Amino acid sequence: MKQITLIALAIATIWGTGLSQQNITLEAIWKNYEFFPRSVPGFNFLKDGKHYTRLEDNKIQQYDLTTGTLVATIFNPAATEGDSGFDGSVDGYTFSEDENKILIESGTEPIYRRSSRANFFVYDRSTRKLTKLFDRGKQLYATFNPRADKVAFVFENNLYFRDLATGNLAQLTEDGEQNKIINGSTDWVYEEELSFAQAFSWSPDGQHIACYRFDESEVKQFTMTNYHDELYPEYYTFKYPKVGEANSKVDIFVYNLESGKAVKADLGAEQDIYIPRVKWAGPGQLCIYRLNRHQNELELLLADPETGKTSRLLYEKSKYYISEELYDDLVFLEGGKQFVWASEKDGWKHLYLYDMNGREVRQLTKGQWEVDAFYGVDEKNGRLYYQAAEKSPLERQVYSIGLDGKDKQVLAGAAGWNAAQFSSTYDYYVVTHSTANSPASYTVYDRKGKPLRVIEENRQLKEKMQAYGVQPVEFFRFTTGDGVELNGWMIKPRDFKENRQYPVLMTQYGGPGSQEAIDHWLGLDYWWYQMLAQEGYVVACVDNRGTGGRGEEFKKMTYMQLGHYETIDQVEAARYLGKLPYTDPARIAIFGWSYGGYMSSLCILKGNDVFKAAIAVAPVTNWKWYDTIYTERFMRTYKENEDGYRNNSPVYFADRLKGDYLLVHGMGDDNVHFQHTAEMANALIAANKQFETYFYPNRNHGIYGGNTRLHLYTKMTGFLKESIGPGQERPEKGREVSPVKKEYLKSGRQKEKPALSPAIKQ
Repeated sequence: MKQITLIALAIATIWGTGLSQQNITLEAIWKNYEFFPRSVPGFNFLKDGKHYTRLEDNKIQQYDLTTGTLVATIFNPAATEGDSGFDGSVDGYTFSEDENKILIESGTEPIYRRSSRANFFVYDRSTRKLTKLFDRGKQLYATFNPRADKVAFVFENNLYFRDLATGNLAQLTEDGEQNKIINGSTDWVYEEELSFAQAFSWSPDGQHIACYRFDESEVKQFTMTNYHDELYPEYYTFKYPKVGEANSKVDIFVYNLESGKAVKADLGAEQDIYIPRVKWAGPGQLCIYRLNRHQNELELLLADPETGKTSRLLYEKSKYYISEELYDDLVFLEGGKQFVWASEKDGWKHLYLYDMNGREVRQLTKGQWEVDAFYGVDEKNGRLYYQAAEKSPLERQVYSIGLDGKDKQVLAGAAGWNAAQFSSTYDYYVVTHSTANSPASYTVYDRKGKPLRVIEENRQLKEKMQAYGVQPVEFFRFTTGDGVELNGWMIKPRDFKENRQYPVLMTQYGGPGSQEAIDHWLGLDYWWYQMLAQEGYVVACVDNRGTGGRGEEFKKMTYMQLGHYETIDQVEAARYLGKLPYTDPARIAIFGWSYGGYMSSLCILKGNDVFKAAIAVAPVTNWKWYDTIYTERFMRTYKENEDGYRNNSPVYFADRLKGDYLLVHGMGDDNVHFQHTAEMANALIAANKQFETYFYPNRNHGIYGGNTRLHLYTKMTGFLKESIGPGQERPEKGREVSPVKKEYLKSGRQKEKPALSPAIKQ
């Protein structure tokens, strides 16, 4: 009760009392972007640990982290020398390790989610001279070596480097070819599902480059159609491996730039594998991750860069799958004798210390809670830094602990969501903190945890929250018929009355390891939910089984049957919400995007007695049409698991549709192809089921650009209003209620309140 009182006081402090309440509009959210929070971009910390740089007004400016004072202008296009062809526009920049040179990125063109090409220029700070790196076309991933005397990059699927001392250009690979051979960058499925695009890495001595080579000759192609007011549309064809089909064959080569020799790493006889990462363990050792196609066996191999011979450093196996979020949590310590690694082997993601023979030295973090992010190791002081859900699966705090596994300290422990960025020396760190009811603030701390200054607290946005009379996000939990406790949040309507029946919109994502029911700022959709609450909707979100923050068994129990338990839980959540005294069980809708669109589709079909309407944006409708890495990680192939695919793909249940169904998709979606919605439409037509559909030509998975978001949210808002919208409440006295509601009201349980808590325990 004390917690609830404190929450109520906090909400009253934020929103105030007696204020006139303005109405939120879609134009304000999605056209004028009036509610966009102020953010602090990622810090480019300098080596001294006290200063950072930022790109402002096309200049690279240096600031003192502790005071926020502008110290110097490091790069000003107007003050450079050299006839470089530079147009004066700076899109990004990277310092060399000694900070004497800067790579300037200009004219950037995005490719997929993480990839882009640009013109790169080398700026010498001592001479103020700017030199164009390459003049035959835009490059990808230009990167200094540690000595800052060479820059490697990719052009037309081949790897190059330029010697900055001599100006000489060397082409290391020559077989690169569109839709066939890729050197130095990833194919589509690696970029999307293994979360990296640059596929080469400099050795610590700056004289070797480890490089991926993808042979995607046997990968089948997919074609998208774009429309540009021409006589004929544009057809864009790229390699996209779908479930059970051929992946790229991947090799790792190491190039010795002094000798000119290239060696191929020995990855074993099995070629149908993944290489999720490579990482240099030292000048003479390259660590290569080798993952089987089922993604349940992972090896760390140590390769000799001169011979290509490999030996096993570490082996992990899961009865489910190895989580992708473990891949970046590897740090080799400078002494060359130990490394830190993350694992779920005790059922929870934790950090471990190993020696270079692959023997576990000690478990560094331990408990029935998850490490969510590993920030790094301060070897000088023998400490490592991480973010964890130790307090609650709904929250994150920031901690440090000794390399001996002792002296754990809380560095950012406020209720809600805390994340940190550390300076290069770990002397200072910046904490980003938000809650579901408060946008992010950014605060600088010193090593001892003393706050030095607030960079940004989004005061103006908080004032708008008062002016618009937003409703608090309230957390609740309930237990399903399977005895599983699920976490959720809800926003109640403005001028809420307990004895009225309000329509309910459920929003969710639900995919493996994701979390939506968390005490974290909800982004721009927060304002759409608040607008709906102003119009008389209850908006709610529940995290089903399979989501993150609650250990391996909770997350991975959906293995081989994605959608099954998730749908059961969302249907049960709808029933729970429909039994509350202030909701109308006959007017419950569900909305989701991507995996959430898949879920909303399954729910309106399998839960057709519960859901009146569903909105599915960019949904997967049959797992056999999605990519190999993601789908097979959780489902294996269609041949291995036909029942799992057929029992949990919406296209096979189109005949069950009873309510209102809105299908939305971008026709330029390279991720979840428009094919999913087209085939779903075919299935609905075959079943003679009426539905609505909106498609967006040339738009990708995010469906944005110009008026696109405003157009989409206008449609979704209108759809909800017509289907379940307010104004259809029955009279409070003598009203008809459903049999379920009658039974509930008779039981007296309507006097019970959902459990409110900002920190719901596992």
